Parts: sequence; C-alpha cells; structure tokens
Amino acid sequence: MMGGYATGALLVVLGLFAGIYVLSRLRLNFSALTMLALAAGVGVGVVFEGHLGSVEPIGRIYINLLLAIVAPLVIVSILSSITSLSSTAQLRTIGLRSVFWLLLLNALAVLLTLGLALELGLGKGADLTVGEVNTSALEAMKKPFSEVFIDFFPTNIVTDIAENNIIPIIIFSLMLAIGYALVAERIPEQVAPFKRFIDALREVIYKAVGFVIALTPYAVLSLTAVAVGRAAGQWSQMVSLLGVLVLAWVACFVHAYLIGGVLLRTVADVDPVRFYRRMLPAQLAAFTTQSSAGTLPVTTRLLRDRIGVPADIAGFTAPLGTTIGMPGCAGVWPILIAVYGVNGLGLDWGVQDYAVLVLLGILVSVGTAGVPGTATITATTVLTAAGLPLELVAITLPVSMVADMARTLNNVTSAAIAATIVARKEGRLDDAVFASDEQRTEVADQSLDPAERDVPAERAPDDPSALALYGGVPIGACAITPLEPAHPIADGTRREEQGVRL
Repeated sequence: MMGGYATGALLVVLGLFAGIYVLSRLRLNFSALTMLALAAGVGVGVVFEGHLGSVEPIGRIYINLLLAIVAPLVIVSILSSITSLSSTAQLRTIGLRSVFWLLLLNALAVLLTLGLALELGLGKGADLTVGEVNTSALEAMKKPFSEVFIDFFPTNIVTDIAENNIIPIIIFSLMLAIGYALVAERIPEQVAPFKRFIDALREVIYKAVGFVIALTPYAVLSLTAVAVGRAAGQWSQMVSLLGVLVLAWVACFVHAYLIGGVLLRTVADVDPVRFYRRMLPAQLAAFTTQSSAGTLPVTTRLLRDRIGVPADIAGFTAPLGTTIGMPGCAGVWPILIAVYGVNGLGLDWGVQDYAVLVLLGILVSVGTAGVPGTATITATTVLTAAGLPLELVAITLPVSMVADMARTLNNVTSAAIAATIVARKEGRLDDAVFASDEQRTEVADQSLDPAERDVPAERAPDDPSALALYGGVPIGACAITPLEPAHPIADGTRREEQGVRL
C-alpha cells in the first residue's frame, strides 16, 4: 500500500510536468509558470506526505546540474569580464564596492534581527535545558578564523572546483585574469588567442546554463513537494520553536524587501517593485533549492538581461555574494539562535555582550558557503565564539530546514541588490534595459527545445554584456529578444563613455 502511494505521487508529478510543458508551449510567462509549479508542489507535498521518495531524485538531479555549472560559470564570468575591462583600476573599484555593500547588507540584517528578537523577547519562558543534547556532530564543524582565512586561498584548483569552494575559485580566476590584463597592456597580440578562447567558452557555458535553467519550473515543483512533505511530518517538533521560525521568516523578508527596497530606491535609484518582479525567478529558485551557489546561474543572467547590470559586475559581485555577506545564513539565523538561547537559559547579557555578537555576525559572513546547511555551520561558529552552548543549534535543527527557504531567498536577493548598487555607483547600470517593456525580456517561446527558441543576432565582439544587448541564449525568463538598432545603447556610445573597450 505504501508503495502504491509512492507510485501515485510520482504519476501525479509526471502529469503535472506534462501540464507545465503544455503551458510553456502556450508561451505562458516563465515567472507565472514557476509560481504555478510552486503552488502545485505545495499541494503534492500535503497530499502525499511521507510518500515522496520517488519524487525526491528529480529535484536532487536539478540541484546537481546547477552546482556542476557554478564553478565553470564563475571562472568564465570573471575571466571574460576582466578581459573586456579597459584598465585594472576598474577591477579595484568593483571589488572594493562589492565587498563593502555585501558586508553592509549583512550588518543591517544582524542589527534588524537583534532588534526584533530583543524587542519581542524571543526565548523568554522557554525554560531551555541543554545538558542532554548530543553535540558531537556540531563540534566537528568548528573552525578557528585563521583556518577559515587560510582556506580562502587555493592549493588545488581541481579540488576547489569539485567542491564548489567559491572564494578559492574567485582568487584563482582573478590571478589568471590580472595576469592577462598586465600582459595585454604590453603585448596585446600575444594574448589575443586567449581572449578569443574565453569569449568562445563564455558562449558555450551560457548555452549550457540555458539548458539547466529551462528545467526550473519542473524542479521547483518536485523540490517544493518534498520540502512540504517533510515539514508536515515535523510539526509536533516545531511547536516549541515556532517563534524562532516565524521570526526568521519575518526578518529575512523584511530585510530582503523592505530594507533592500529602500536601498534600491535611495542608493541605486531604481524602482524596487520592477526589480523584485524581474528577479522573481532567481528568488523562487533560491527558495526551493535552498542553495545560493546553485541559484547563481539564474541570478547572474537576470542581472544582466533584465536589470541592466554589466556582465563584469554581475559576474563578479553575484558569485562573491555566495561567500561574503549571506545575511540570511550569517546575519539572521545565528543571531536568532543566540538571543533565543540567552533568554531561554536566563543568562545575564549586557550591551557589551550583544556588541560582540553583532561583530561576530558580520565577521562570520566572510567565507560562508552558499550551499544548503550553511546556516548550521555559521551558527555553530558564532555560538562557540560567543561562549554559548552548541546544544542551542541542535535544538533548533527541526525548524532550520523550513527557515532555510527564507534564508536563501534573502541571501540571493541581497547579492543581486549589491550588484545593482555597485553598477549604479560605477555609473554603468543600463537604465534602458531595466526600463524596457517586460514582455521584451521574455523569450518568445518557452519550449524546452533550445533550437526552437534560439534567436541569432550580431554581437559586439569585445563586450561581455553583448548577450544582454544583442539577443543571447534564451533561458526562459532570463533571456531577451534582440533589440532594434535604433535602441539608445545599441551603438555602444554610452559604454565608450563609461570606459569599456568596444
């Protein structure tokens, strides 16, 4: 009987997949298609709770495919971005601004969470006991900061690529790219073949990304169904921790949409509503995959094609945002657990203790991995440094999986906001792309057959953002149609003014 339920769940999911395919052939908006898949996944998870083992592999395959393309995408994005810069000075300004805004967004998340948790008295009356909780697994996660810092630097790039260690990959790519830039200043003809190879590789990688992203609605349905099915079986364990879970979601959404919206309007001078609408596919992918690194291909493509962030900034800041900042995992969650523990255990903490906690929340965000489960590691690090018992992390594990959906959405949204702000501060945010009719940024045919959706177009040979301007590889909501020659940026005059070699 149990096997019958599992088979029934798989058949229902396959039937829904067929419906998604039909709707895609009818050219339904990709964002709407993904939202429908999300709603269908919730329904399947509730109906077939505990019988979704045959559905789970579908979502895991999608996540594996996303993670497989992350390292090549980061490498080719950084290399192609820097090979198109007119000077290494641009790299310095982009890098420093990216780190500043990513860390600032995390600091705001830390302060917001601390204020909400203290004001609402999170954990008061919980009467926590921590002596009997097994923390041996958490003890193994602890790392001194010196070791974390050393791990930033690559020793075996093949291993780093295999394990998706983003910061070592970024540093290795920067070494190659800066080496290219220095040689190109003296003898450009010698490195011209390298640049042509990188440009060609970029096209191939972007095409491969398109294949994976086209599967997003199907993956959202299966991942959501499995997550809801698991959560439904743990409600009894979550009752006592409901306050932590609810406040985690509130803090993440307030930070992502309210604080992020204010920064978008005041600092980046863009319409927050339009921004969030255009970044919706990336947010939904983050919400369901619970992997900031896995969502990276979606995020970078949307930033280029629908927000107007230049390829060099999108290809640098967004990957950096999967390892630095991470306000959901490094800002919100550790602070919530700490305050929950302090109040629940009746500890006497003063202003100085909370100031140290804020500092720890900011520092631990440097080197955070953008994969599922990262929040547990960051919380373990913060609580150890703050002198709080690790049992608090173990106690909150039952709700951590559900909280991770909102945490990852916050991480990805904040990285996109930082990239947009950096582009504006650099004077290179493409307002024409951002202000264009949204229907023009949707692919004409949402068919999974790339050959049917491909739109050939001329590209500016040295501009890595040519995909955003001249047609590019369609990947659902992340692709655009070609712009007419009369478009104000089609002749590249504004980009010449901005110092980018054409």
